[in-house]
Amino acid sequence: MSSAPIKTTSRSAVVAGIHGLRWYICALLFFATTINYIDRQVFSILAPDLQRSIGWSEVEYGYIVTSFQAAYATGYFIVGRMMDSISTRKGFAVIMALWSLAAMAHAGARSVMGFAIARAALGLGEAGNFPASIKTVAEWFPKQERALATGIFNAGSNVGAIAAPILVPWIALTWGWQWAFLVTGAIGFVWLFFWLAMYRRPEEHTRLDKAEFAHIRSDPEESEAKVSWGQVFPKRQTWAFGIAKFMTDPVWWFFLYWLPKFFNQQYGLTLEGIGLPLIIIYLAADVGSIGGGWLSSTLIKRGWTLNAARKTAMLVCALGVVPIVFASQASNLWVAVGLVSLACAAHQGWSANLYTITSDMFPRKAVGSAIGIGGTLGAVGGMFASTGAGYILEFTGSYHSLFVIAGSMYLIALAIIHLMVPKLEPAEL
Repeated sequence: MSSAPIKTTSRSAVVAGIHGLRWYICALLFFATTINYIDRQVFSILAPDLQRSIGWSEVEYGYIVTSFQAAYATGYFIVGRMMDSISTRKGFAVIMALWSLAAMAHAGARSVMGFAIARAALGLGEAGNFPASIKTVAEWFPKQERALATGIFNAGSNVGAIAAPILVPWIALTWGWQWAFLVTGAIGFVWLFFWLAMYRRPEEHTRLDKAEFAHIRSDPEESEAKVSWGQVFPKRQTWAFGIAKFMTDPVWWFFLYWLPKFFNQQYGLTLEGIGLPLIIIYLAADVGSIGGGWLSSTLIKRGWTLNAARKTAMLVCALGVVPIVFASQASNLWVAVGLVSLACAAHQGWSANLYTITSDMFPRKAVGSAIGIGGTLGAVGGMFASTGAGYILEFTGSYHSLFVIAGSMYLIALAIIHLMVPKLEPAEL
């Protein structure tokens, strides 16, 4: 791989620093994403019991979910740009504090409106996790490692989704549902302490040795000039990413919010029994997230082009989602769990590579804005899908059509990406 001269004048590089410091930074992103998904999963796990005690319809549940999505879409747009305007260190700290407080605020909700407001505040803060994380990966990793690093931190979403069904029922059954929100929300402040103590940009980090800094900056030198939102918005690279997010993010939101209700309706699973199926599903998703990132990174190291490696990995993942169309007709619980597990694993592998192609096509100074625009479109798609799913289930009582839609979205999205950016060529800014 060709490389430009490494600039070290803006940092105090040391010979003996923390070995593999970039992977410690990746670990911080992993734990942030884990917390992110614990906080957003608490509500969906408690939803069947809350629905019985508070009394809302499927449509009203869809509205509560949509309030999160609407705020999430807004937050993605705002925070994505903020990450390109201020330091990642400060930006991530602000959004972690915001969503942790919002998560704890659910404990005070007593109505549909109360939960909708709390969900909206949570969505506004949680939207910043992925723009901040992808921006951090672009700052700390060369292109050949970015998909793997993204896959690793993205696996935190599945660990969070696993931890939530273990922690939440136990806390709720022991102390009450309010404490489930309070305890999980407070975890974010523990992470915040370590983030502020440890994170700096590579050029500013006093514990980063020269050899690792040279490796991090081994790609051709990028311009450090600021890039305006108006420069990023009209690019076809932005819209290729955004359209793919709009089409496939709603599938993941559907899994997050409706799987507990699906298993409750189809197989009679209650709060006490939902844990094991969800753990299996999200363990599989972890494997998919890391495996999808590993696949494209490995192909690149073997001499494949970025374009061929990323799209091959995405094709494998897109095909892996297709069997989900049979989930609603599964003969027993564990067949359904197997099909959903495969689809979730494939989605997370897809997501790791979809996020990474943004840092392939945009310089570090523009990655946050591009992720913000695409993430907003993904959240808008999720918002419409959440409301639509509520109406479909209210009037049909069947999950079949929802699973058919989910199984088809990824292949269509990949075709659109290939048409719009056939070589994943960098955007000219």
